[in-house]
Amino acid sequence: MTNPTHLAVLDDEVDITRLLGLYLESQGFRVTQLHTGAALIDLMGRDPPTLVLLDLGLPGEDGFAIARQLREHWHCGLVIVTGRGDAIDKVVGLEVGADDYVTKPFDLRELVARIKAVLRRLEPVTTRPAPLPLAPAAALGEKTRLRFAQWELDTAARRLCDTQGRDMPLTSGEFDLLSVFARTPGRVLSRDFLLEQTRGRSAGPFDRTIDVQVGRLRRKLEVDPEDPQIIKSVRGAGYILVPPVAAE
Repeated sequence: MTNPTHLAVLDDEVDITRLLGLYLESQGFRVTQLHTGAALIDLMGRDPPTLVLLDLGLPGEDGFAIARQLREHWHCGLVIVTGRGDAIDKVVGLEVGADDYVTKPFDLRELVARIKAVLRRLEPVTTRPAPLPLAPAAALGEKTRLRFAQWELDTAARRLCDTQGRDMPLTSGEFDLLSVFARTPGRVLSRDFLLEQTRGRSAGPFDRTIDVQVGRLRRKLEVDPEDPQIIKSVRGAGYILVPPVAAE
């Protein structure tokens, strides 16, 4: 018998976590009920769930910051379940990487349907053919220092610096994404491919993770982020690293 899918429910209201826990368990899931962000981070380190249901309105905590931390360090589904129904909150929630956004009150059957939809988008990662090799030329594949435009990316030290040797700080997610671009110069890469390479999962219809990270990279790499010359958009297809890459 296959192991049930593990879900984590994070909400400060005990009655809500208990209700969701009982209902989701009746639908065949294994559920861990949590009430603080610290408890979720602890769980991610010892028994990571496949999907997290996250409430934004945690007393004294920033739900968006917790969502960002999940996206930076773990590969899991993320559904925000919150009473904050403002359109701006929803946009921000999706931009930080949530796979779906559900407002309270909600129908339990609809919530389960949304959870299953996210899980279906995660499943192909283990079943579809192996992704394309990251380097179009074998010479790039084994090299650790990749130079393009006015930048040098050291993949061994996980460091980006300019031609003067000055460091440009990158988050873990930004570094992983730039590494994929640097090993595949001149090739159009779809959002789904980039998300799979950096997060180990496929993109959903509302997933803005890659778009948000590309925007952040442009603000750090480009002379004019509004007119990017390093990472360009290809309408309807994805993104491309334009400059040639030299390797050491």
